Parts: sequence; C-alpha cells; structure tokens
Amino acid sequence: MPVTDAIPQSSTIITVNNVIKQFGRFAALRGVTAEFDGGRFHAILGENGAGKTTLLRALAGLALPTRGEISIFGKSPQEACRDIGYMAHPSLLYDEMSGMENLRYFARLYGIAGDGRCEEVIRAVGLDPELTRAVGQYSQGMRQRMSLARAILHDPRVLLLDEPFSNVDVHSARAMVGLLRGMRDAGKTVFVITHQALLLDGVADEFVWMQAGQIVDRTASLARAAGSAEGVQ
Repeated sequence: MPVTDAIPQSSTIITVNNVIKQFGRFAALRGVTAEFDGGRFHAILGENGAGKTTLLRALAGLALPTRGEISIFGKSPQEACRDIGYMAHPSLLYDEMSGMENLRYFARLYGIAGDGRCEEVIRAVGLDPELTRAVGQYSQGMRQRMSLARAILHDPRVLLLDEPFSNVDVHSARAMVGLLRGMRDAGKTVFVITHQALLLDGVADEFVWMQAGQIVDRTASLARAAGSAEGVQ
C-alpha cells in the first residue's frame, strides 16, 4: 500500500482497480489501485519506464488493461471520452494546416460551431489565431502549446497531459501552469506527467510517485515526493 499524506478529500470521480497492463512478458502496470478526487491537480512523477504514460493512456481509454478496471464518472474511459482531454507526446496535429485550421477541424469533430471557441483556446495558450504559418513550421514549444489548445478545445472535465512543458521556455511553461491552475480552480480535474516538478510546486494538490509500474507514494508535499526519488527536477 502506498504511504499517503492527509490530503483534503472531495468526491471520487476516478477509480483504478488492480490494473495490470502487459506488453508481451513485460508488465508496464503491476496491480495499480487508486482513487482520484475531482477538481484536483495531480502531478505524476517517476523515472522513465515507471509506467506513467501507460497509466495516463489507460485513463484516456487508449490502452486497455490486461486485467483490472478503470471507472471515470461511473463509466469506462471509452464511454467517458467526451469528458476527457488528452495530450500525448506526439502533437496529434496536422503539420500542413495552420493552428486555427487544426482547431477548426477538431471543433467540427466535437460539434463545436464557429471560430469563437477556437480563438479562445489558442489565445489561452499564448498563441495568435491570426498566425497563418503551417504547424509543421512551428517551434517545438509552439507545437506543445497548440497541442494543449487541442486537448482543452471541447472543455473536458478531466485533462490528461503527458510532459506538456517539454521544450517550452520557462515563461511559457509558467503561463501554461497558470492556465491549468485556473482550470482546476474552475472544477476541472488535471493530471500532468512531468520531469519538471518544480513548476508545479505550490500548484498541484498532490504528487503521485510511480516506480516499476506501481504507485508507491502520494503526497501533498513536493519535498517529500522529491525525497522518494533521486533526480526529480
């Protein structure tokens, strides 16, 4: 059982019950059991290969557990997909389109009419909706911000972000953290995998430490989370 600091509780919206995910003989997740409350900011920490991305993909409904169950709002992740925003390592953007063209395309998939919401989210991540340059010509940091805009476009209740601050300058990363904090404050539930945990110090409600496919610690203190593992930055 993981050691857990006392963290103020609200209603549980996500339940992970003895989830195992195997790739051949390799177990990326080894009996993960956890409950997560809504309206909170969860930072997921751990070394490469700890199972962080696999857990996030399982929550997003993109990696079916080999064994065990996941419930989000009382439904499977696949059934709850409209309530989930997911940002992966790949941007999932179309390189030949501009940022606004990308968002218009995804907006149509979600049944979002007009450009208002697209312009709102592109400005929220610090980009210009008037920029006509193709996304394939964006810097990596700009692509990360555009990928975040895509993930929040449909106003999901649960946001799952895998290394959103990778290759983003410090000023822009802090602006992204502020945006995510505002979403949490508005009642959204945010999960962020990061190797830049200091960006979330004083922002995340809890730090979830993973190791060898298991959750080994959950704490409200970054100092304690850092003490659980060498190399947390």
